[in-house]
Amino acid sequence: MKKALAALATLGLLSPAAVMAEPDWSQVDAAFGRKAAIVGTVHKYGFPRADLHVTLDGVSVKPGLALGGWVAFEPAGHAPMMMGDLVLTETEINPVMKSLLANGVQVTGVHNHLLRASPATFYMHVSANGDPAKLATVVREALAETKTPLGPSTAAAGEPPKLGFDAAQVEEALGVQGKNNGGILQFSIPKAEQIRAGGMTVPPAMGTAIAINFEPTGEGKAAISGDFVATAKEVEPLLSALATNGIEVTALHNHMLDDEPRLFFVHFWANDDAVKLARALRAGLDAVHIEARS
Repeated sequence: MKKALAALATLGLLSPAAVMAEPDWSQVDAAFGRKAAIVGTVHKYGFPRADLHVTLDGVSVKPGLALGGWVAFEPAGHAPMMMGDLVLTETEINPVMKSLLANGVQVTGVHNHLLRASPATFYMHVSANGDPAKLATVVREALAETKTPLGPSTAAAGEPPKLGFDAAQVEEALGVQGKNNGGILQFSIPKAEQIRAGGMTVPPAMGTAIAINFEPTGEGKAAISGDFVATAKEVEPLLSALATNGIEVTALHNHMLDDEPRLFFVHFWANDDAVKLARALRAGLDAVHIEARS
């Protein structure tokens, strides 16, 4: 039967994705010690650095603002795709990289997202194709080289903390609905283009969506962080829009090696009136091609 299915796939009568069995996600959950957030076909596992106490310009940075590591799997295609973004301290970078590379996981980027943060944090982007349970075990072993909390994730019960600023006005200014995630107002805004890497389509939940986060800092203000996703021709207009509107650009780089179209990630920071910042960020959104909203 397997030979017959493989022959059909070779002839183009059956897609490779149809030949692949659905991954046993309970094994992946067990390897990571937590459940995934499921977005469409993507299974995404969060690894927030709740152990770190990072400050930036007097702001205590919460994991949901800029310290939320993750690993996600897209099971479609000839082999499931894994991508991730691990939040690390300076001394954790090389032990984690050594462990990942020794076990067949690509490291596609290591860089900062923030400036002036204390302690400094770095972000390692990873990629691989293969059995999700095996890849999860590899990533778990690498994370054991860090102080990343690896016990079962504990979601806070009840209503999330109040934001302390007018979320409705922020959403209106951005033209997008956000989500209060543990007291951080978060936005995920897909690009209009279809993104591909390694011959597969990369869904927004795999790290190709624009991410904007607001952390309340009192009196209607918020610290903002995240990243815009831009094509080459969009980078300069985007940088100009952010700078003109008082938003500090903290990094410009790639997260993937073989993405089509080539994508550039523009990270940012500011702490000011939340609605004012939302209007400034809207100018940034207007400089890039985002998915139309109904």
